[in-house]
Amino acid sequence: MEIREFGVERWMDRYENHCELNLAETCVESLTVEELLRMSGRQESILGEMLPLKLTYGAIDGTERLRSNVASLYEKQKVPNVLITHGAISANALVYETLVEPGDHVISVLPTYQQHYSIPASYGANVDILPLREENGFLPDLDELKRLVKSNTRVIAINNPNNPTGSLMDRALLERFVEIARACGAWVLCDEVYRGTDQEGDGFTASIADLYEKGIGTGSMSKTWSLAGLRVGWIVAPVELIHRVQIHRDYNTISVGMLNDLFASIALESRDAIISRSHDILRTNLAILDAWIAKEPLLSYVKPKSGTTALVRFDLDMTSRDFCVALLEKTGVMFTPGSAMDMEGYVRIGYTNNREVLEAGLAKVSGFLRDIAR
Repeated sequence: MEIREFGVERWMDRYENHCELNLAETCVESLTVEELLRMSGRQESILGEMLPLKLTYGAIDGTERLRSNVASLYEKQKVPNVLITHGAISANALVYETLVEPGDHVISVLPTYQQHYSIPASYGANVDILPLREENGFLPDLDELKRLVKSNTRVIAINNPNNPTGSLMDRALLERFVEIARACGAWVLCDEVYRGTDQEGDGFTASIADLYEKGIGTGSMSKTWSLAGLRVGWIVAPVELIHRVQIHRDYNTISVGMLNDLFASIALESRDAIISRSHDILRTNLAILDAWIAKEPLLSYVKPKSGTTALVRFDLDMTSRDFCVALLEKTGVMFTPGSAMDMEGYVRIGYTNNREVLEAGLAKVSGFLRDIAR
């Protein structure tokens, strides 16, 4: 099986540990173990829960406790609808491994996480791209989707909230999307790893798993929950599909780590405190980014409605990679080039790291842009 190099992950691996100010980070600023336990109110009791644990394999599908906590994030899902995975990256890969055969037709939005078009293509599927355009607020054109679907369309892949644009399909738009998928019998895989980061309300948009009988939602503890280091994700889907995925999962996963499972449960049981912290960071930092963009004549964007990243257009006669490398070398600030996401002419900015890092980084970028303009 041949597959394309994963652009974003190769970029991050090469530069992430060699920058001074990381504005390519996609998680809400990560929590320390101490912060997590303090927010849970369980600093004193947690050792009593951990010390008796024998470090053998954990529950194969994830503990009932964790699966119940994940199910509670949805409107209609129960424990049997939830399967725990090694991050959302494993969740997405398992879904494609289970559903896609050579010759199948798959539709994926672009931009999105590269898994959603490169993996099915590597399995021999015919992949069509549904482009998300700036003039549409980076939301899908449903008439264009109708023209793309075929009788053998197996999976339609979306990413909501969207990475890297921060666009958000609300419930009404999702329901219209579902009507199109239902008409051709396609599964809809929605990568919902940024669910919970909306700029308004409680932060949680509707999940495809609650709206469609063939809807599959994937998520993780990484972005919204600030706990990427746990490497805990999940699939939420109809029980029949969960059983099919389990067969594939048994070949590459025994269980997630027992401590990872435990800490993920503790976090989801402390959701109010964590979500409050995340929303404060998300909404404060986006206001900072928005004010900065407005003052930079060489930059423009569609303001995100959710997520942790913004896709920013730059008006310069250079490639996005050259721009990002020059920025890193001259200022120590790290962005992600649009070319790593098949979106040349843009850069992705992660704005939910530490506020001081964001402000210091943006100030340096301003100086870099002034030097280029001269």
